This record gives sequence, structure tokens and C-alpha cells, in this order.
Amino acid sequence: MIGVFDSGFGGLTILSAFLKKLPEYDYLYLGDSARTPYGSKSQEVIYTYTRQAVNFLFSKGCRVIVLACNTASTKALRKIQQEWLPVNYPDRRVLGVVIPLAESAVESTRYGRIGVIGTQATIESRVYEEELRKLRHKLIIYGQACPLLVPLVEEGWVGKPESNMILKKYLSRVKRKMIDTLILGCTHYSFLEKDIARIMGKNCRVLNGPETISYKLADYLIRHPEIEVRIPQNRTVTYCTTDDPERFRIFGEKFLSQNIPSVEKIVLGP
Repeated sequence: MIGVFDSGFGGLTILSAFLKKLPEYDYLYLGDSARTPYGSKSQEVIYTYTRQAVNFLFSKGCRVIVLACNTASTKALRKIQQEWLPVNYPDRRVLGVVIPLAESAVESTRYGRIGVIGTQATIESRVYEEELRKLRHKLIIYGQACPLLVPLVEEGWVGKPESNMILKKYLSRVKRKMIDTLILGCTHYSFLEKDIARIMGKNCRVLNGPETISYKLADYLIRHPEIEVRIPQNRTVTYCTTDDPERFRIFGEKFLSQNIPSVEKIVLGP
């Protein structure tokens, strides 16, 4: 299977893109909604939660896992790849979302002015700035933490006047920097993409993260046939959550526009 992990519902945007681009594979989605948001937690806690999730997904048979969570990708991915994975699952892989989005931003920017919005942890890590400058040194990069957006999405407040008011406040700071490309540095923000694009205006391209990441995964599987050949192709999707399964099912069906017959509640441990 291909595992998709997020701190809550946000990774459903990535899963949806995978199902459109690579529908033949089996998927296992895990949303840690009971402990969301990750963005306000310490690096040690984020690493522990992410490692627990990765361990669970591998125990269920996943061959490759996509951390569909920017906070986990920025705060935990490198340590998992370099220290934990070689000892515990050396023949399996964990991928993040930061590098694909950075590459897309550099390809898209017209004037070298790139904005990044994300959780407090993602922005403070400066990982997007680091990856962007590896690709092109002469860039103007502005990061804006938006800590209230994940809870708004998780509580189903997308499209409400209060959400738009908060969005406008956050994005007004970004607009003043005259950026031409905006990275949505949190998968939850894809639920707000239309409102963000409207507020930013026609002169700023808002990157479609899920679509970009789905193309990168397809390319990765082509380049790594030794992993691809071991992923079952039965077109099945399994859903797990650490919180209320019924709430997850209702939200998931609304977003994916397809029936979710069951959601398993799990407890993540050491």
C-alpha cells in the first residue's frame, strides 16, 4: 500500500490527487485528528507523533509513505529518513511535501518574489526558504504563520464570514510584499485555496500542492520500480483516524464526493 499521513483532514487533498493520478494502487490514509494541530507543538513532540504514525502505517503493509503534512515534513522527516528508517524499515521509504512545492514555486515565479504561508512550526523552521535558495539563490522570500487556519478547517468553518475575515488579515501582510507566487505550506490550506486565490488577486499564482505532489509521486514510482512492484494494485482505500470515525467519514465523503464505507479508530503508541 501507499500510506498517506496527516495531522487531520488536510491530507485528504493529497489523497484525492493521488486517486485521480494513480488510481490503480491501494492506499491507507491516517489522520491524527485527536492530536491536531501539530503546528503549535515542539519539535520533539512532532517527531514522536510522526514516528508513531509512520510505524503504524508500515505495520499495516505500506511500502512508501507520504507525509501529507508540512509540519511533519519540516520537523520530523529528515530524522526519520536518516536515523529511524535505516534501523527499522531499511527497504521502505518516507517522502515529504516540501521539496516538490519548492521546485514548483521556483519554476512558476516570474519576478523571484515567493510567499509561504504555514503553521507556526513550519514558518519558524525556515525549511522552505532553505530549499528555495538551494534551487535559486536570488529570491525574495516572505513567510507568514497562520496558526488559526488549521482549526478552522478541522471544525468545518471553510467559507464562513469569520474564516474570510481571518484569511484577509493574514494575507494582507503577504500582499504588501508584492509576491507573484504563493506556496500553501500546509495541506489544510488547500480547502481554502479558492478564497486565498481570490484575496491574493490575479497577479499572484497560488500553487496547487496536491496536484504537484501527485506528479512527483508518479515520477518517484517510475524511478524506483523495486518499490513500485511491491505495492498492491487493487484500487482499495482504507481510512484510519485517532478521533471520531463518524465525524471523519462525514467530512471525508463531503470532500472526496464518494462513499466511505468505514473508518477505523486507532490509538497511536510508542
